[in-house]
Amino acid sequence: MKGREAYEKKLKLIVQNLPEKPGCYQYLDDQGNVIYVGKAKNLKRRVSSYFIKESQTDKTRMLVSKISDLKYIVVETEWDAFLLENNLIKRYKPRYNILLKDDKTYPSICITKEEFPRVFKTRKIIRNGSEYWGPYSHVGTLNGLIDIIQNVYKIRTCRLPLTEDSIKKAKYRECLEYHIKKCPAPCIGHVDSKEYNKQIDEIREILKGRSAELTRRMLDQMKRLASQMKFEEAQAIKERYDTIMEFREKSRVVDTGLDNVDVYNIDQDEDVVFVNYLHVAEGCINQAFTFEYKRKMDESPGEMLIMAIIEMRNRYHSTAKEIIVPFQPDTEYSGVTWTVPQKGEKRKLLDLSALNVKQYRADRLKRSEKLNPEQKHLRLMKELGTLLGMDRTPIRIECFDNSHIAGTDAVAACVVYENGKPDRKNYRLYNIKSGAGGDDYGSMYEVMSRRWTRAIAEGSPIPDLVIVDGGKGQMSIAKEVADNLQIDIKIAGLVKNSRHRTEGLLSGFPQAEVGIKADSELVRLLEQMQEEVHRVAITFHKKKRSRRQTHSELTEIKGIGIQTATTLIRKFKSVKRIADADLNELASVIGASKARTVFNWFRNESGNTESD
Repeated sequence: MKGREAYEKKLKLIVQNLPEKPGCYQYLDDQGNVIYVGKAKNLKRRVSSYFIKESQTDKTRMLVSKISDLKYIVVETEWDAFLLENNLIKRYKPRYNILLKDDKTYPSICITKEEFPRVFKTRKIIRNGSEYWGPYSHVGTLNGLIDIIQNVYKIRTCRLPLTEDSIKKAKYRECLEYHIKKCPAPCIGHVDSKEYNKQIDEIREILKGRSAELTRRMLDQMKRLASQMKFEEAQAIKERYDTIMEFREKSRVVDTGLDNVDVYNIDQDEDVVFVNYLHVAEGCINQAFTFEYKRKMDESPGEMLIMAIIEMRNRYHSTAKEIIVPFQPDTEYSGVTWTVPQKGEKRKLLDLSALNVKQYRADRLKRSEKLNPEQKHLRLMKELGTLLGMDRTPIRIECFDNSHIAGTDAVAACVVYENGKPDRKNYRLYNIKSGAGGDDYGSMYEVMSRRWTRAIAEGSPIPDLVIVDGGKGQMSIAKEVADNLQIDIKIAGLVKNSRHRTEGLLSGFPQAEVGIKADSELVRLLEQMQEEVHRVAITFHKKKRSRRQTHSELTEIKGIGIQTATTLIRKFKSVKRIADADLNELASVIGASKARTVFNWFRNESGNTESD
């Protein structure tokens, strides 16, 4: 404890003397390791906020308990602080900072650093001077570019270490690619490196999205060759021109007036932030990528978005002077205009980016839940708890329903869901004992009182949430029982449409409908709960009614009571089989005396039997 107090005293002194200027700060642990890097418009104000106990979150409290020293760097502007923070995080990889998930699973296009470069798709980045374009999160876009390159340009696919010297020494022979006119055979000197690299330069223009200037030059070249009567050469260029123009038209999403623009949109889960990045050149998207950050502290969406923008601009060497974003960032960036469009072509781009980031998030969730089905159930329970304003996730849910016909054979059922799944061993069935068979509210009061009184007496779990099938009235009954027993249970009621299908939830007192999407997974789960409790209650009611009707026919026989009737039904399954049984079969079940009574009654006095 004394050591901690010494650290706190030292930190307090440092904080008191911090400058009120933009900069970056680094928190170090007792081993001298950097555990957190942050940036600030005002270093003194920002760092001081960490040590105000009244405003600390749990995550901040944990971080502060590990801080033993503090370093800081003053910079000119807030944007410089963002850039420095990004570099320091990459350098130190602090434990408590956000983490950009590795994108190695996404493919890129590589142009090798050779005298006769190759162009191919790869997922492996080798820092040997080769150029990499990507990564491409949409593989269809990448494959489209590769097809264009392979169909329009004749470049080698072999891995021979070609140089002008090795070619002059005649070390190699042409391959099949040359004979099918897919390669110009630089290996045997049919094309020199200067001519070959003209094709590579054009490929770079396509990858940059700068195909307009390229096609303009190709059109001029075609006209010149045609005027010189070189029609075959002009035709070869025309084929390349047509293919590139077709690809441009397919790729275009907005007017060609939009050029060299970056677009970002953001979505988030509890601990993960997803950011989509699009780069637009000449009205075409030539770069599209969605990536995710793992949030470690309490970073705001604005802070995460700026971090992502810095990362992507560095990674893709973007020089865009306009950045389209979903909200105005709380920072200035010299030489760059922030745009938050409300309509038009730019809004169309922002919506497209939003669509991509939401789809990525949904796909990631599906993959994750397929690998771990329990995660889906927990997510839905958290969503349900949030909708109902609960301070805890409803792990255990109980649902109740009544069943009777005009008050006869009244029963009730309680089904239990644990972590969003039916817990059948804890289902319970109830015969209504209070005589309130035709009174749904009275029956519900009796059943809930019996259920929870016994749970308290036995020390069994009390539900986090109770869902009733009967709306406001049954919700009020559940609240009355919970208040009488002094137990804390959240109560909700199902809202049903004219077809008795679940379409919403009631919560609170006075009750109010909770907004919920009609086609959501949560509504489907609530429908499942409703159908399950209704099925269990109806099934129990049918069995009770059938048993009563059967027993009433047998108990008409003088000297035969309910117990004997039940024994016979269990053995023979129906009244008809009992009537058809011989005397010895009956005697083996209920004894000789009662067997004779039943046997004689069916033979002499009754012609009415129940069919199988």
